[in-house]
Amino acid sequence: MNTSLFHTKIMQLANGVYDVTAYGKRYLLRKETQLDGKLIKLYAEELGGNDFISLNYYPYLQNGLLKPCEMPDKKVIAFVNSLQRNI
Repeated sequence: MNTSLFHTKIMQLANGVYDVTAYGKRYLLRKETQLDGKLIKLYAEELGGNDFISLNYYPYLQNGLLKPCEMPDKKVIAFVNSLQRNI
């Protein structure tokens, strides 16, 4: 997974909280990197809706280990791949 678009995009996201767009909808996204870069926590909540994305990603375990929180891998991968940061 380390060579995938998902890995590239999640690694390029800055830590912090900011406004993003995915699928034409706005989300408030929070990214936090912990354990000296060994764990990435990402949570995004749709603004004005009820969708959310929650995941933990271990970029250096098993060539990139994804652990979504109570949702399919496909949902979080598609979300991260479609992200655009709003300015």
